[in-house]
Amino acid sequence: MSLAAFAAPRLERPGAAERPLPPGLPAALAPLHRRACELVEQLPSAPPSTLAALLLNRRLLPRLPDDARQALQGRIVALHVLDFGLRVRLRLGPGGFAAAPEGDGADLCIRASAGGYLRLARGEEDPDRLFFERELIMEGDTELGLVLKNTLDAIGPLWSSPGPRA
Repeated sequence: MSLAAFAAPRLERPGAAERPLPPGLPAALAPLHRRACELVEQLPSAPPSTLAALLLNRRLLPRLPDDARQALQGRIVALHVLDFGLRVRLRLGPGGFAAAPEGDGADLCIRASAGGYLRLARGEEDPDRLFFERELIMEGDTELGLVLKNTLDAIGPLWSSPGPRA
């Protein structure tokens, strides 16, 4: 069963109502922030997707279990960073992660704030808590989402928290 059955229809671009302000940004700058995000959303997703693929090939791919690799093979996962309007589209192929083309539909779409993604990558936040508190939104293939969640839980943090500053 797909999460899309319980959620709004799949949207490639989030609306302004879904876009939180980054922490520390004064509310007075909200209109400027919203406009900047709208401009970022108009940019192609290939450059940030290529950068994300390079990072994942280095940090995740060597630790990715065979069953997860098989489940992800050829599937498109779209990540939306809600508070910055950034979009990343990835596909796992024989050579590793790569940017997925814009025109192809995503099998799984995950939306969260930049801080939410960072806390997940550092292992500081439980994905289930973020999901149930609507800080992390998944649409699409539920089984694929569970494979990703369980894989990330099993392998642990992808990045460590920075140490104290001197």
